[in-house]
Amino acid sequence: MISAERIPNNVGLGGNKRLQRALEHWQPAYLDWWRDMGPQGFQDHHQVYLRTAVSVDAAGWANRAHFARLDVTDRAGFAAALDEAEARLGPLRILVNNAGVGIIGPVDEAGFADWDWGLGVNLGGTANGLVLGLPRIKAHGQGGHVVNVSSQAAFLPARPGRGIYATTKAGLVAMSEHLRLELDGKGIGVSVLCPGMVKTNIRESGLARPDHLREGSAFIELEAGLREMAIDPDWMEPIEAGRITVEAILADRLYVFTHPEMLPMYKQRFDAVEAAMKEAARSSSR
Repeated sequence: MISAERIPNNVGLGGNKRLQRALEHWQPAYLDWWRDMGPQGFQDHHQVYLRTAVSVDAAGWANRAHFARLDVTDRAGFAAALDEAEARLGPLRILVNNAGVGIIGPVDEAGFADWDWGLGVNLGGTANGLVLGLPRIKAHGQGGHVVNVSSQAAFLPARPGRGIYATTKAGLVAMSEHLRLELDGKGIGVSVLCPGMVKTNIRESGLARPDHLREGSAFIELEAGLREMAIDPDWMEPIEAGRITVEAILADRLYVFTHPEMLPMYKQRFDAVEAAMKEAARSSSR
């Protein structure tokens, strides 16, 4: 999702109050890919799109929101979508790189098609958003914010079938850390959102895999099984994840987590790294 906002010229990122006033005037552009998903996949996804649009209209946002189709791996299409959004809503102020596919399968059995699918969308799509979006934010000089959507998978210990997905999400964390460092002092904040289990349609992302990236893949049946997985009623509602994200933007926080109860699992990894470093220190002193 990319948010374009029409914000008064005197509103910048000098403090939370000014950014909060800016967010009160936000006008989001929702750019998503719902083509090439098969008849049922297209129908289901399009119904979600229509319900969202109707809800926006009912809330009086018809003139404050924009919906468009986008394949984030299509750079020319991405640029055109941003042009369209800015023409409708005004200059881009907050860029949310939310595109992601839930690829699943043993990394030792992955083929080129699987790597190209996972890396192309999860990492390449975000890179495209940065290359095409950041110059627009810099150009108007009013400041802004970038949110890259990673996952708790970036920090969790290794799990079967998550190798490619976790690789892409860990890459987004490193990308965001470096981007924040290099944008320091330029009026553009950076956050990396690492959500846990949220009620989204990422389980259905395999429906969007292009035909040429299905050939030779050993993951197709696994992705079909993922679509059959039931959504747990205890998973977080998307609106709550959105609230957490907005608060992070206002506070200009780098790391944004939705499920702090996962910390003990993160520590398993951190503890293993610490133990390896201590062993390295012992080895070097011998």
